[in-house]
Amino acid sequence: LKKKKKKNQQQKTDLSEQIKAATKDNHVRAENTQLMLSYQKGEITLVQYKVLLCSLYEIYRALEDEMDRNASHPAVAPIYFPQELSRVESLESDLEHFFGSEWRKRVIVPAATQRYGQRLRQIGRENPELLVAHAYTRYLGDLSGGQVLGKITQKSLGLSSKEGLSFFYFPSVSSPNRFKQLYRSRMNSIELTEKEKAAVLEEAVQAFELNIQVRDLRMNFSVQALTKNDTKNCSTHKDRSPAAVLPSSPIVQFTVGLCVALATIGVGMYAL
Repeated sequence: LKKKKKKNQQQKTDLSEQIKAATKDNHVRAENTQLMLSYQKGEITLVQYKVLLCSLYEIYRALEDEMDRNASHPAVAPIYFPQELSRVESLESDLEHFFGSEWRKRVIVPAATQRYGQRLRQIGRENPELLVAHAYTRYLGDLSGGQVLGKITQKSLGLSSKEGLSFFYFPSVSSPNRFKQLYRSRMNSIELTEKEKAAVLEEAVQAFELNIQVRDLRMNFSVQALTKNDTKNCSTHKDRSPAAVLPSSPIVQFTVGLCVALATIGVGMYAL
C-alpha cells in the first residue's frame, strides 16, 4: 500500500501528468467540437485534406526548425528524437504527391497558422524549454492516433494506396506504446525550476488554444476558388485581414476548421 501511494505521489509530480491535468478542460473542448465528430465520420474531401497538409507543414516546419536549433539545450536534448518523430519530410512527400513537384509555390498558409508558427519560433529563440509543451502534445498525439487516422483518411478519400498519407506513419518506431513510455520518462527527467515548470504548463494550455484559433479563424483565400481550380493555382498568401477576403459561410468555416482537425484529434489522443 505504501509503495502504491508513493507511486501515485510520484506521478502527480511528473511533468507529463501535470500537463495532462493542466490541459484537461482544453482537452474536453477539443474533443467535443462538431468538427471532431465530422472528421471521425469520414466527412473529408480531397481539397480539404490538401488544405490541412499545408497548415500541418507550416506548424511542423517551425517546431522542428526550433527543435533542431536547440537540440543541445538541457530541456530539449532528452526529448530530441529527429529520426523517430520528425514530420516535415513526410509532409513534404505528401504535399508533392498531391500538389506536384512545384508544391512549394502552391502552399497556402492561413493567418492563424502563421501565428502558431511565429509563436514556436519566438519561444525557440527566447525560451527553448517551452518547446517541451508543444513537442509533447503534438508528437505523442500523432503517435497515438496516426495509423487509425491514416486509415480513416484513406477510406474517406477513396485512395488505393498510402501515397499522400506519410504524415500518419512512423516507420522508425516499432512499438508506439513503448516509445511513448520512453518519451514520457525522458521528459519527466528534465530538470526545471518551479517557475520554468509553471511556464511549460501554461504553454501546454496555449498550444491547445493556438489550435482552436486556427480552427475558428477564416483563411486568407477563397475555398470556392480552390475547389474550382483543384488547388493547382494556389499560392502563399500574406497575413491580411481574413474578413476582407472571404465570405462568411459554413463551407469556409468548416474548411478552416479542418486545417487543425488532425492536430486536434491527435492532441486529443496524446494521453493514450
